[in-house]
Amino acid sequence: MRPTKNKPDFKHFYDVVVTFDKVDMLHIVNNAVYFNYFEQARIQYAKALGILPTKGIGLNGTTFYMVRNEINYLKAALFEDRLRVFTRISYIKNSSFGFEHIIENLDSGIIIAEGTGVLVHVNPILKKSIALPEEFYQKILSYESKVEILKSV
Repeated sequence: MRPTKNKPDFKHFYDVVVTFDKVDMLHIVNNAVYFNYFEQARIQYAKALGILPTKGIGLNGTTFYMVRNEINYLKAALFEDRLRVFTRISYIKNSSFGFEHIIENLDSGIIIAEGTGVLVHVNPILKKSIALPEEFYQKILSYESKVEILKSV
């Protein structure tokens, strides 16, 4: 399977070295670990763009729920491989937005995994989705050149 995402579309990246506790008895990175890499990359992305709530997730009256997570495994990663996780927001709707990720082995230059995820902006007390603030759109639009705005008027 060939990667379907274009690396030049990604500005943000997060580097990781595979540690011993991330490999399984087959000596490859356990499949669930890739989701942890995606999560860490999303957090670093949010911090870099200033979209992580200043009081912390859930402490400013809103939070984000992960409602979808997908991955395509293309090649195995091994102990001590140096990986780069590229991250971008590809679209924004009224109360949700989509992330895309690709993971590249830095030594070989091979894309080993790609994935997507959807987060929803939620009122933690009411447990209902709420509109993303205009400031969120502006921060993403100022950083991402190919983000789709899909909010209804």
